[in-house]
Amino acid sequence: MLRVSDSPFQSEAGPRDEAPQFVLPLVVRIERDAPPARTDALETAARAVLVILDDARSTGDGEWARAMADWQDARIRKVVRRARGAEWRRAEALDGITVAGKSAEVRVFPPVPLDGWPKDLARLQVSGTDLDDPEPPAGPETDVPVLWLNPDLDMSAGKTMAQTGHAAQLAWWELGDEERAAWRDTGFALAVRTADPGRWSQLTASGLPLVRDAGFTEIAPGSCTVVSDHPALRRRLP
Repeated sequence: MLRVSDSPFQSEAGPRDEAPQFVLPLVVRIERDAPPARTDALETAARAVLVILDDARSTGDGEWARAMADWQDARIRKVVRRARGAEWRRAEALDGITVAGKSAEVRVFPPVPLDGWPKDLARLQVSGTDLDDPEPPAGPETDVPVLWLNPDLDMSAGKTMAQTGHAAQLAWWELGDEERAAWRDTGFALAVRTADPGRWSQLTASGLPLVRDAGFTEIAPGSCTVVSDHPALRRRLP
């Protein structure tokens, strides 16, 4: 289990800051005439993080394993950029994995040095990822992992996509091999929902994995952003 003092998701400086810093790039496809629904984009981004963590190229002697290990030894940074048209086609030509949701497409790439983005990704915009849901999302299905968002924070869709990716990763780290395999068999099914204030208070005190943002962008350092409510982790709670 990850010690809080060693968490890559905290505002205080620690040993992880002394390591070379890497970032996991994610690119969301936002076509001008057909943007994805916000919740679907959040869920797809979280699934994309799980897919690359689980990919054979990310472990053992895989071609991405060294980059993935270096990234996870430092701060866990994720940056979401947007692309459309020719930008998206150039992004798809780079080494990575595209994960599709109901309306969203997110491509995740192996980690790169903080100041060493590939040219075709570096030129993409971070801003402009504000998305909406055509209608409020339905309640999550029973026994599906839920990433609960803090109801008191106002974050852009891009920032929230990075936070849900963090939350999915925290859950992944806490799970055993059989639990990971069971999640993989569902296609990493999950839901992202905003908690009501009462539930949020209970969730943050429950002992479930909690993302505390380092405060590099948009929100104050130490802000609690997402709780990972995975059924296998909930069953372990006292």
